[in-house]
Amino acid sequence: MFPKFELALILFSLFSQQALIAGAAPAQAAENLPRVFKANPRALANAKIQRTAGDSALKPAFDRLFSDAARALKIEPHSVMDKHQVPPSGDKHDYVSLAPYYWEDPNSPKGGYVRRDGEHNPAAVADNDSEGLKSVCANAQTLALAYYFSGDETYAAKAAEILRVWFLDSATKMNPNLNFGQGIPGQVTGRPQGLISVDCLADAVDAIGLLAGSKSWTAADQKGMLGWMTRWFEWLTTSEIGLGEAAAKNNHGTCYDVHATVIALFIGNTDYARKTVMDARAVRIARQIEPDGRQPLELARTRSLHYSLKNLHGLIDLATIGENLGVDLWNYATPDGRSISRALEFLAPYANQKKKWPYQQIDKVKYAELGELLMQAAAVYRRNSLSDGLKCFAADELAASRNRLLFKTELD
Repeated sequence: MFPKFELALILFSLFSQQALIAGAAPAQAAENLPRVFKANPRALANAKIQRTAGDSALKPAFDRLFSDAARALKIEPHSVMDKHQVPPSGDKHDYVSLAPYYWEDPNSPKGGYVRRDGEHNPAAVADNDSEGLKSVCANAQTLALAYYFSGDETYAAKAAEILRVWFLDSATKMNPNLNFGQGIPGQVTGRPQGLISVDCLADAVDAIGLLAGSKSWTAADQKGMLGWMTRWFEWLTTSEIGLGEAAAKNNHGTCYDVHATVIALFIGNTDYARKTVMDARAVRIARQIEPDGRQPLELARTRSLHYSLKNLHGLIDLATIGENLGVDLWNYATPDGRSISRALEFLAPYANQKKKWPYQQIDKVKYAELGELLMQAAAVYRRNSLSDGLKCFAADELAASRNRLLFKTELD
């Protein structure tokens, strides 16, 4: 049984969901678009039409998707019960993880920890829940996409199993909180920064939307996930840890906004979602991006290009979400020129790997991430500076990008 407050939230969410389907999103309902929020529903529907019509333009992207789905069919579902360690609460159903950039201090007689920014401690991925949840979200999304495009219940059944084990089954489900994310032994059991490790929940939400209509995803499953996400949203937006991450000025705050907005839309809180996206103009774009496109808070890091891309990725996600909320972040600019497009133009020249990145970057750059952002943004801005950056990437690799199925891109 749910406490009265939680039950009221769930009933409100159910009512709001029906309002969304019946009235608040008439275009989406009329066009029979999938109920997704981070991905572009029209891009997904168009890709499905192309595949059904036998159009070969997206074949490389579909080949990659179904190859990934074949592997996902073989995995064993993860759960928070897989770990051996017991969280500080004493309840293994609570998520727990270790701060990735903290290392044991050899000079500390009491075994203290010190921060080494950008240097991943291998212990941070051992015997905790961070990698398990990432696997759940990634595989659920892959399988749900494969089901949406093919109608094959084999994919839906596996996606449903993965989601049930992590979120719904009483013996294995995760409690809807992150009180013990990115803890530091001997210092703190959980930190706001831990939420960056679970921003993949937005992909799980989209996976649920793609499973609509499948006999493998039941009304009870949908109701259960609505209940779980309602309780998660309440914790996310009221707890000290959640509010701490919301107040973060760098990529952590941006990723929190994406995460919270997607969850809000799933449970029917459209007002929260629209306000968050609108506030991103002043709270994120105006404060995070300089007039020349630099992102100073990310450039100060030891993995400055990585974090510049991560924050920009979050802003682009918010812009995509805003398209269906009547908020245009793509073309927003402050009077002195701070904007998403300016940040893209600052980074685009570095798609040419011969051009030296002038800031600190202590590990290997995943240039493909820049290619993905340029491919998506170039379709919006149609600027030569972005298209020129795309020319630095192998054409076959871009053609096989799964993002071509999720968003409108320069290649389409």
